[in-house]
Amino acid sequence: MEGQLLVKVCVVYDTRYGNTKRVAEAIVEGIKEIGQIEAVIGRPEQTEPAEMFDCDLILIGSPNHYGGPTKDIKEFIDGLGGIGLEGKHGAVFDTYLGAGFYEKAVKRMEKRINENVPGLKLMVPGLSILVEKSKGPIAEGELPKCREFGKKIADQLEI
Repeated sequence: MEGQLLVKVCVVYDTRYGNTKRVAEAIVEGIKEIGQIEAVIGRPEQTEPAEMFDCDLILIGSPNHYGGPTKDIKEFIDGLGGIGLEGKHGAVFDTYLGAGFYEKAVKRMEKRINENVPGLKLMVPGLSILVEKSKGPIAEGELPKCREFGKKIADQLEI
């Protein structure tokens, strides 16, 4: 890894029971397997959208909340619109309970970013992770998908 650039990854997630946080951490683990990164992980209420300007990669995650992302995540995405993220990369992820909610929050976050955050390039289709019960745990076999998602992003960033 000597000579490679350090990439700054900013992860903003919302969570109620910690499942979406665990997904965020597993994605970062996958990225770190490929390259050297500095990772900053936080909740939307603790993070100013302007802080994303210094990030090379912005990951946004939300539990599925009534068929979409949480209010705090929607507001965070909207706040990214005015800070000039041209040349920045992004990806989204969600956690869901039950087949009818697969990728619901992911698709709505992607749409909101495409409409409201010009310049932020979504690198890969979003990741949707199954949670067994509303309080968790994350379903068996889902966390390895998170690490693979992270590796896929790192490969595209060429870190």
